[in-house]
Amino acid sequence: MKIRYMYQLLASHLGVSILALLILGLLFVNFVEEFVYQDKVDELTAYGEDILNDLDSGISTTSLAPYSEVLRVQNINFSVFDNEGRVLYPEAGSFPNPQLTDEEWTRIQNGELVEETRDAGRFDQTVSLVVLPFFENGDFSGGVLLVSPISSSAEIIGQINQYLLYTALIALAGALLFSYLLSRFHVNRIQRLRNATSSIAEGNYDVDVPSSDFDEIGELASDFQEMAADLKRSNAEIESLENRRRQFIADVSHEMRTPLTTIKGVIGGLESGMIEEEQKEKGLRLINEETKRLIRLVNENLDYEKIRSNQLVLHKEQVQIEEVFEIIKEHLIPQAEEKQNRIIIEAAPHVTASADYDRLTQILMNITKNSIQFTEKGTVWLRAREEEAETILEVEDTGEGIDPEKIKTIWRRFYKADISRANLTFGEFGLGLSIVKRLVELHEGTIEVKSEKGKGTIFIVRFPK
Repeated sequence: MKIRYMYQLLASHLGVSILALLILGLLFVNFVEEFVYQDKVDELTAYGEDILNDLDSGISTTSLAPYSEVLRVQNINFSVFDNEGRVLYPEAGSFPNPQLTDEEWTRIQNGELVEETRDAGRFDQTVSLVVLPFFENGDFSGGVLLVSPISSSAEIIGQINQYLLYTALIALAGALLFSYLLSRFHVNRIQRLRNATSSIAEGNYDVDVPSSDFDEIGELASDFQEMAADLKRSNAEIESLENRRRQFIADVSHEMRTPLTTIKGVIGGLESGMIEEEQKEKGLRLINEETKRLIRLVNENLDYEKIRSNQLVLHKEQVQIEEVFEIIKEHLIPQAEEKQNRIIIEAAPHVTASADYDRLTQILMNITKNSIQFTEKGTVWLRAREEEAETILEVEDTGEGIDPEKIKTIWRRFYKADISRANLTFGEFGLGLSIVKRLVELHEGTIEVKSEKGKGTIFIVRFPK
């Protein structure tokens, strides 16, 4: 059986309110009853003391008659009795004998006051009763008995209880209204969380749940808001990764399609005899170059995945930078001369860097290739210098430069600064700079690029000592 949370809250609030009102009501009724009856006894005691004061001059009808008139109006009767219990006033037989118990006789003989707030055994109705002792010359002479039916007190108590009932009903109605508003308030807060949860389940992470530190629901809303923000970021990352995956597959397919098409075309020409004898050697060289191109593409992808997944282990040593520059220059001088570029080394023999020799060579080789690739009839400088805490390597060219807005994107996998240069002889796959950045980070170093369109580019690599 499903019971809505609002009704559960309402029932709990009302249950607590009714229980509290019942307990307080019973305590209050009991207190009022005791107070009213005790007040009546105190009133009888006061009248009795006044009567005793007049008895000091002797019992006389003249002195006691005024009391009879006054007390009769208030529905109070009294009698004066002697030490043997005989009624002396009013006239004998007009008022029942006191009918005191032995214990009560003993008490008044000892000068004690006898009080009964509700006595139902001596008279034909329940009364409040007070007996005060009377002494003459130190000897017990009798006493004064005052009685008053409790009907008048009960009537007062009934009126008070009636007002109490009205007050309790009004309080209960107020509690019901307040409980309803409070329950509705809390249920609405929970409903907002529920709606936000449904929205997130449907893939919409742009939710706004009011939060506060007022109570646990407010803190829950704050935590929920943070969770939604984290989910939104995670979803954006997942979408970004998915887009990059699709782009990667498209890029790899594109990069592999060209050499494979070339190889297939040349092989088809050789099989069909459409390629003349003197052109066969050239076709085989083309197949060889395109095969190497495919191998480079596979190797660069394997290197990138190894670096990205932290499977690459570095073997650091103190590497002499000038020696590495010389090797790179010797290896790339044919490509540089093909584009009529010069390679100039500016590094002192004592400059070293703490790095993995092979990976440092790979870093500088890729950067230098990139510089040669985008430079025509210019110069490429390879520089190195040491500072107190780091070794700084620079590769600068006078090439066409990079648009400042695109500098952040050059580190992306398969990115090409110039799409028209897709079919280059080396570094054509756009993986080189991605690998460079990851390798530098594995060395705990940094790499930055400064470039101006049409005025060249400088790559600055910093390795910590």
